[in-house]
Amino acid sequence: MLLLKEVKKSYIEANGHLLPILDIPRFAMQAGEQLVLLGPSGCGKTTLLHVIAGISAADSGEIRIDGINLARLSEAGRDRFRAAKLGYVFQTFNLLPAFTALENVLLGMTFARGRKDVGRARHLLDRVGLAHRADHKPTALSVGEQQRVAVARALANRPQLLLADEPTANVDPANQQRIIDLIRETCHEENIALMIVTHSADVAAQFSRVERLLELNRVISNN
Repeated sequence: MLLLKEVKKSYIEANGHLLPILDIPRFAMQAGEQLVLLGPSGCGKTTLLHVIAGISAADSGEIRIDGINLARLSEAGRDRFRAAKLGYVFQTFNLLPAFTALENVLLGMTFARGRKDVGRARHLLDRVGLAHRADHKPTALSVGEQQRVAVARALANRPQLLLADEPTANVDPANQQRIIDLIRETCHEENIALMIVTHSADVAAQFSRVERLLELNRVISNN
């Protein structure tokens, strides 16, 4: 379902030097599979997610999702593909402050299909325990509640692949396990492939497949 081949990504530093970030020879995961990508801060985890999601373009290589090579799509094409096929849980939530929790979830549907399914949006908010907070804006929600809204929004368009960037990093310890359980259970029920990137060994210990970016990424492993 997801296949990376010879994926490379670099950035240009202020001094004009090229800074390599990613060099992934091969990586694959199957439909409905759940895995953790483990690594410390600064090893390229978020950059890899952005490349997989088409938020940023790889310098070279193949990024295939459901047979489509995102590396050959334009920026607009990647945006359309991401809206239709992928869900993304951002570490900083990225909720729109002027919108209610329900409206934030509905917005994810609008990007994907151009139509809103209020019933599904309310179901997802109920699924994450926020049916009673549907009409509240992010500023009226706790950090843990905001993250749960972000999870519901990422699932709104029934994606084939859900990417979660450190989904417990900004959540208090009491809610961290709840967030992980919600994501895993919902993805299992809807046969959504799940990739969680984290530096947390506790989160990684809950998954049968754990990949270490320090081993996958030749930029780091060869240094």
